[in-house]
Amino acid sequence: MVIWLIGLSGAGKTTLGRALYERMKPQLPNLVLVDGDEFREVMGNDIGFTYEDRLKNAERFSKFCRFLDKQGIHLICCVLSNFPDWQKWNRENLSEYYEIFVDTNIDILAQRDIKNIYARARRGEAKNVVGYDIPFIKPNAHLVVNNDEVRVDVTPLVDKIINNLPKLS
Repeated sequence: MVIWLIGLSGAGKTTLGRALYERMKPQLPNLVLVDGDEFREVMGNDIGFTYEDRLKNAERFSKFCRFLDKQGIHLICCVLSNFPDWQKWNRENLSEYYEIFVDTNIDILAQRDIKNIYARARRGEAKNVVGYDIPFIKPNAHLVVNNDEVRVDVTPLVDKIINNLPKLS
């Protein structure tokens, strides 16, 4: 199974992915968490954040996940994933692909802005920010999880995800 968490920067993909991983790992010892920021680092941070670079990274990310998936490794992927063509490719090439959109209002994201991405974009100091000068294309996900609230405990969202996942075949 490949669980694909999509959302803008600050939506809570990694937080949810890690909590989901902790809950599922005891039953799935061959489960791996793949985070978009960590993936860029592992790949050497050799590309930027332009539309073209993001497209190249999307291809790398999806094909890397297919590589692991073909070996029977279950995945939780936390990635911005702003390309419908790659989401379609995932549906066609990854086994038991399940897409979750972590939907968060842009104003909430700006408040959470721990990486200072949105603040720098508003001041004109950063370009190529998805949600500002690169439009975000909302996915046609299997499940939408709203994460607009300030949360200390993500257990209710993790429960919702687990309760909606298809059974492993």
